[in-house]
Amino acid sequence: MTSTFDMVQETMKFIESKTSIKPEIGIILGTGLGRLADSIKADVVLPYESIPHFPLSTVEAHAGKLIVGTMDGKKVMAMQGRFHYYEGYSMQQIVYPVRVMKLLGVKTLIVSNACGGINPLFPPGTIMAITDHINLLGDNPLIGPNDHRIGPRFPDMSEPYDSKLLELTMKVALENGIRVERGVYASMSGPSLETKAEYRMLKTLGADAIGMSTVPEVIAAVHAGIKVLGLSVITDACLPDALKATNLKEIIAVADKTEPVLVKLIEKVLKQI
Repeated sequence: MTSTFDMVQETMKFIESKTSIKPEIGIILGTGLGRLADSIKADVVLPYESIPHFPLSTVEAHAGKLIVGTMDGKKVMAMQGRFHYYEGYSMQQIVYPVRVMKLLGVKTLIVSNACGGINPLFPPGTIMAITDHINLLGDNPLIGPNDHRIGPRFPDMSEPYDSKLLELTMKVALENGIRVERGVYASMSGPSLETKAEYRMLKTLGADAIGMSTVPEVIAAVHAGIKVLGLSVITDACLPDALKATNLKEIIAVADKTEPVLVKLIEKVLKQI
């Protein structure tokens, strides 16, 4: 039976055969945030279906392309679309690209998402730098046999989001007049949005935002020794006492509107990493 490590190696070798660029920075682009890819000087663009062992994006606004190239002088590998638990993928499949990044030499991961705002001070359109997370997915990508070639059995999670990258981001935001808040991101499985009672629970737990992604990839990145910067775009207000119905179209519209600011922020941060 082929091991995960053997599969990751096969994927790595396939990507290496398509480009001479050795990426140092990985980027995962969330719902409505795929246009950052336009800022990358691509050496190669690979549809997910062409990559050995890669899952496929099934969600609207996820293009399903892997881009390897340069951005602001940095060698990057960007995922234009990610995989979610609610799509029926296993945790191992969701984090598979992160493990490929590890073997390709990626040292830093920038992960973005669109999410709901629980903190009443974070209205739609707010960019939130993630300081910590709460895993409410009911699963963990590290469950099962551990491969020490990828990471340790019991990785420390006292600082899943790198404090130096966080401080750099806040400094860059201040210098460029970009409003960025700090907050805790909670992840639930979806695909249904949360109930009023669940939003109250999340607020009590200390969450500032709620989404359906990011946490598995971050756990896998920390396990692999990759430093992480997490950025969320608040797309809708999840205030239980003033809750309004929303839909994917509205969520994508807010993400689209905020995206140019997020792109500018990431570009400025990349220059200083």
